[in-house]
Amino acid sequence: MRSTFLPFSTPTLEDAEINEVVDSLRSGWITTGPKVKRFEEAFKAYVGAPYAVPLTSATAGLHLTLLALGIKEGDEIITTPMTFASTVSMIILCGGTPVLADIEPGTLNIDVERVREKITPATRAVIPVHFAGQSCDMDPLFAIAKEHGLTVIEDAAHAVGTEYKGQRIGSLDSISIFSFHPNKNITTGEGGMVCTADENLAEEISLMKFHGMNREAWKRFAASGTPNYDIMMPGFKYNMMDIQAAIGIHQLPRLDGFIDRRKEIAEFYNQEFADLPELALPAYAPYQQRHAWHLYTPLVRIEKLNIDRDRFMEELKKHNIGSGLHYKAIHHHAWYREHMPVADEALPNASYASQRILSLPLFPKMTDEDARDVVAAVKDVICANRR
Repeated sequence: MRSTFLPFSTPTLEDAEINEVVDSLRSGWITTGPKVKRFEEAFKAYVGAPYAVPLTSATAGLHLTLLALGIKEGDEIITTPMTFASTVSMIILCGGTPVLADIEPGTLNIDVERVREKITPATRAVIPVHFAGQSCDMDPLFAIAKEHGLTVIEDAAHAVGTEYKGQRIGSLDSISIFSFHPNKNITTGEGGMVCTADENLAEEISLMKFHGMNREAWKRFAASGTPNYDIMMPGFKYNMMDIQAAIGIHQLPRLDGFIDRRKEIAEFYNQEFADLPELALPAYAPYQQRHAWHLYTPLVRIEKLNIDRDRFMEELKKHNIGSGLHYKAIHHHAWYREHMPVADEALPNASYASQRILSLPLFPKMTDEDARDVVAAVKDVICANRR
């Protein structure tokens, strides 16, 4: 057993990021400024998006996107139950009604046919989540959306660097919302980005992110700016800061290398776990794509063991191996069980996965020895707890 604890994820930060943050601190310009603009332009170019709006988080991006689309009480939005709570919470907080469509059993992405079944006259949009960094099947989703006049909002929190049929997520005919949380493929500490081809939508989100003000601070207080401004609409305080963007502008050029390393580790796991009937391994979708491997999420077949998933994670910790839970299905959380109850039978694949899923360590700084330690610990726990 290893002598030190291996976390499930940790950011890959180097001197370039640290020095850039220090430069921002020494400059006296730490809020939204030129480095945010630099990161925005670089990210927009990387994904191939006509417009990009940097924000404090992907959650902020979801919130402002739904508000900009005019989502209101009575509007239904179809999404997946296998996601972080913010995907669904933002729908509710904007007055809409989330409608959960079941997932595919292998990829854990939203099942396109289940989306079709959930459409009603009240449906306004669909929010697919590119689970663990693997793209949903977007062509049939776009076809359904076009047929019914729906907006597609990609929750791309896991999908920085993901590609679908040769196109990077962020460049498709949709709205894409990215996360730069510390456990994502690149980080800005906290942060997010909305990418779109709709200039009017981008402008409205840009206004709403900073009090509805027509000039951000760096356009008012810099030498070339003017202190006068106007309020164009009521807004929020969701602007990214230069000390965040300072990290991102050095993370982005290394993203492809990060993904390559993540893929190496994931493929090693797949190879080492292939003969274990107690694990259901993540499946590759059949269409052309680039999996960004944000997460590695096997399902523990608890019916073959004498412990449940939570106990499995506790046993891994005893071996100094961390793990994550991504995700307990939305309809299994207390608030949703009380206020929006959905029977497990209505979402059988998500309900099955919710009780069995865990995330094993996966991040670029992991060594081959770290990966071997994970494999050894998983095999030890399974061997000690087989039925």
